[in-house]
Amino acid sequence: FMPEPAPLSPRSALLTRRRLLTLGALGAAGVATGAGGSFLLTHRHRAVPARYRFFDDHEAALLVEICERLIPRDDTPGATDAGVIHFIDRQLRGAHARHQAAYRQGLKAFHQTCLAVARAPFAELAPEKKDEFLRLLESGKAPRAGWSDPSPQEFFRLLVEHTMQGFYGPPRHGGNRGYASYKMLGLDTPQIIGRNRPARS
Repeated sequence: FMPEPAPLSPRSALLTRRRLLTLGALGAAGVATGAGGSFLLTHRHRAVPARYRFFDDHEAALLVEICERLIPRDDTPGATDAGVIHFIDRQLRGAHARHQAAYRQGLKAFHQTCLAVARAPFAELAPEKKDEFLRLLESGKAPRAGWSDPSPQEFFRLLVEHTMQGFYGPPRHGGNRGYASYKMLGLDTPQIIGRNRPARS
């Protein structure tokens, strides 16, 4: 096993939910890269759907756990509620196909590094330990053994970027189910011809 990392200052890099919402709104389609701040908040476990276009069940389960640490459910919908996993899965067979290798290699290296550093799979860690491990990747201080391209820090930033896109982007791309982020931000749901018709009096 690899030695335990030096403890990080508690919640020193965390963004508040309000700050996250501001960044999402400013990003319009959620194209924030994650540079200059952390997106780690709180967590509640989600069930993992069984079928995907790109991911196998093990990859999908791990990605759900990660995304739920990035945008969790509290009094408003979280990443899984908004279908972020399906956005990423769909886009990796489409517009983000160039990132397929990064996800295959990155999720495998993420799992192996978590076992080496935390001595347990990511899903089995306590919430604060999950945040600590993600901060390690975000800071660039994670062990590089098992990583090539992307690096741990590059993979973390890719995850944040795609999670934000899936949460704040148009539902037609697979995420933002039911316009979850629009409702959370208090924005009007876009009017679509043939839908959203006002009720007749």
